[in-house]
Amino acid sequence: MWLRPLWIAGRFLTRLPFPDPGPPQPLDKGRSVIWYPIVGLLLGALISLAALVTPTTAPGVGAALILILWVWSTGGMHLDGLADSADAWVGGIGNRERTLEIMKDPRSGPAAVTAIALLLIAKWSGLEALIATGDAWLLVWIPLLARSQLPLLLLTTAYARATGLVSDQVATLPRRAAGLSTLAAALGCLLFAGWIGAALVTTAVALFFVGRRVMLGRLGGFTGDTAGALVEITETFLLLLAALLLGPMGDLP
Repeated sequence: MWLRPLWIAGRFLTRLPFPDPGPPQPLDKGRSVIWYPIVGLLLGALISLAALVTPTTAPGVGAALILILWVWSTGGMHLDGLADSADAWVGGIGNRERTLEIMKDPRSGPAAVTAIALLLIAKWSGLEALIATGDAWLLVWIPLLARSQLPLLLLTTAYARATGLVSDQVATLPRRAAGLSTLAAALGCLLFAGWIGAALVTTAVALFFVGRRVMLGRLGGFTGDTAGALVEITETFLLLLAALLLGPMGDLP
């Protein structure tokens, strides 16, 4: 079934009720990467719809509820990657092997807790601003662009481990289709979101190159944890950018 890779991608990246495709084969995992931007679009549509029906009389409360839904919908998967990456970058002290070792430790240290707390505060602030100004429709595009970073990362960057959570995706990725899906995500945002879409896409690309350079500098490649961290950082920066551009300051001549 041609939608089987979509079901695999949806169940891997979210808690949303995608059909169970059965045990995935390595080739299925590679094909599922093509659908990561679509999963992001569906997640964004859910969050945007929930935000649009949230009363603007209490945007702070609405933002908290939407943030809870957002975290629940992803199962905190990328937050876990952010936490592991923060601990590893601080504790690894510039050493590749030590950094990779810390990432495999299930315990969270002060750097992980601090990173998650700051990121969630930033997301809550951005959500509050968009809800207050009635611009919550932009939430459709933010998870889409953030998850488009994943096929782009697999296409351009070596995997830092011999085996791991995404090793099958790396080995069996349909490169042409993955590139087209990433391009389609960017073009869709540009087409439907206009100038703000251009700002979001440009920022997402800049974050990708900065994140990739940091990963290469420390690890010589990426891991599942650093990929998850890139998704979370991209979502947060895009959310804050949208809030700044469309908030009261953005309306000034």
